[in-house]
Amino acid sequence: MTDALKRLSDEGVAIWLDDLSRKRITSGNLAELIDQQHVVGVTTNPSIFQKAISSGDGYEQQLADLAVRRVTVEEAVRMITTADVRDAADILRPVFEATQGQDGRVSIEVDPRLAHNTHATVAEAKQLAWLVDRPNTLIKIPATKAGLPAITETIGRGISVNVTLIFSLERYHEVMDAYLAGLEKAKAAGLDLSKIYSVASFFVSRVDTEIDKRLDALGTPEAKEARGKAGLANARLAYQAYEAVFSSDRWAALDKAQANKQRPLWASTGVKDPAYKDTMYVEELVAPGTVNTMPEATLEAVADHGRITGDTVQATYEQARADLDAVEKLGISYDEVVQLLEDEGVDKFEASWNDLLKSTEAELKRLAPSEG
Repeated sequence: MTDALKRLSDEGVAIWLDDLSRKRITSGNLAELIDQQHVVGVTTNPSIFQKAISSGDGYEQQLADLAVRRVTVEEAVRMITTADVRDAADILRPVFEATQGQDGRVSIEVDPRLAHNTHATVAEAKQLAWLVDRPNTLIKIPATKAGLPAITETIGRGISVNVTLIFSLERYHEVMDAYLAGLEKAKAAGLDLSKIYSVASFFVSRVDTEIDKRLDALGTPEAKEARGKAGLANARLAYQAYEAVFSSDRWAALDKAQANKQRPLWASTGVKDPAYKDTMYVEELVAPGTVNTMPEATLEAVADHGRITGDTVQATYEQARADLDAVEKLGISYDEVVQLLEDEGVDKFEASWNDLLKSTEAELKRLAPSEG
């Protein structure tokens, strides 16, 4: 084992785990990862919950209780998922206190079926914040067009937000703008800005998966040379945008009011292509003030053989722009790819949520007491 995770933390990268299950909570595994692997946060999404709850491990008693009460399947799913988030938030509470609220966070996503409905997303965000009832929760809102005003409204109400499913640089600019607008709204309402936090989840590996597929179809030497570069280039240019926005005059006014920067969070950092080093999306995205949320396999890979050599982002902007330009010159449209990925991301989470509703409904029926 290396001390790569400690070095990563020392470079200003917060290590969050991209997974949660009841078994991970009750077995002490989450506490162990916090204690031994420098994990300081947890992210969840509909796919993670679908996998955890469908395994059935640790959920039987709560499902049986919910079946007896004859709750709706939607209510059952929310009772189960918020219970896990609440327990994880309690385990991470000491980290939350030690970092003055920056880390020790657990994210829970609004119903993905609401991704294109601004008002319903805000209502769901308020409901989730109330249901979990922990100060170290982040409500996840997707960065769809309808999600942007929902981010502003939710932040404006003093609810901390994890903005998810960001793929494009243009959308990321809009996300940061929505966050600043939310802070300005909160400030006008007299809220304490120092208590409001946000991260912006910028997805990495999925960009390479889609662009590499198109490069492979071209099959030219230039296309082969461009493989595996777009995801990192996109994320690095996002960090450049973050630096610009959070050193602007608009930010300075909020900074004076004790507002917190919206940290970039690198999501989708598990490597999908076995041709690439399994720690690539961690080692190549080291920059201060960022979060890297990793699936457990990636966390273990970094702990085992990761090489953290300092900042690998801030000196790369020119090359990153050249790498994205090279893909465009080969006839692959960046705008088309990132829009496709956003649409697919929403669809995948919605499909996972629907699968979760179906499997939970089947369990409720199986466990329901017979009439009489």
